[in-house]
Amino acid sequence: MITLTYIDLLLASGLVGLLALCTWRLRLGLAGQLVTSAVRTAVQLFLVGFALKALFAHVNLLWVGLAASIMLLAAAREVVGRQKRRFTGPWAFSLGALSMAVSSFAVTILATVVVIGPDPWYHPQYLIPLLGMLLGNTMTGIALGLDRLTQTAWEQRDVIEARLALGQEWFEAIGGIVQESVRSGMIPIINSMAVAGLVSLPGMMTGQIIAGSPPNEAVKYQILIMFLIAGGTGMGVLAAVGLGARRLFDRRSRFRLERLATSARTH
Repeated sequence: MITLTYIDLLLASGLVGLLALCTWRLRLGLAGQLVTSAVRTAVQLFLVGFALKALFAHVNLLWVGLAASIMLLAAAREVVGRQKRRFTGPWAFSLGALSMAVSSFAVTILATVVVIGPDPWYHPQYLIPLLGMLLGNTMTGIALGLDRLTQTAWEQRDVIEARLALGQEWFEAIGGIVQESVRSGMIPIINSMAVAGLVSLPGMMTGQIIAGSPPNEAVKYQILIMFLIAGGTGMGVLAAVGLGARRLFDRRSRFRLERLATSARTH
């Protein structure tokens, strides 16, 4: 494997700098965000590299669990932060954490215990990268599904109230919105699977090939990851949208619009 130097990384960062300069000249207001995101990427990945080196050297369930919990909490925070009109109160963060746990934690443990089978099953060399890939991809699907649910429910609040007034149950009044929200959350992973290998070479497969792994082995691992992400995303989106839709109604099937933020957040 060819070792990269810091000069190589500096040269690659020039592309981000050039892009930031272009957006600044066009007055898009993205230059600062680009530079900040690039710096955060480098710093966070270097810190993760040092942390993983320590975890690999001292395999311990407690430390692996702590690292996984931090990743889960960060992903849940991102899910909440990406909503234009999110649920109010601490329940919003709980929804993000629960849906991410259902989608990513459960699937990662299934993969390490049943499919890959490292010894021990929580070996960070396998568990942490798998969990990271699942969290990153399922987070996008869950965020899209919840955003579609809350925004559409707010925009169609009069329609939902009319359906309830006509005698429909809460799940009937919001059923169409739930279906569209789940569909929105699933679109990214469906598109990724549709073009994998034909249009794009996924990141894990590319990294393994560059690192010197046989292409056939890299392909098998990538297929495994894609299927895990698809299953995890589907379960996470279904859980998040289903729980979110139920949260919009009380036990008497009354539409509780005050449980959504009254003003949209911009990002």
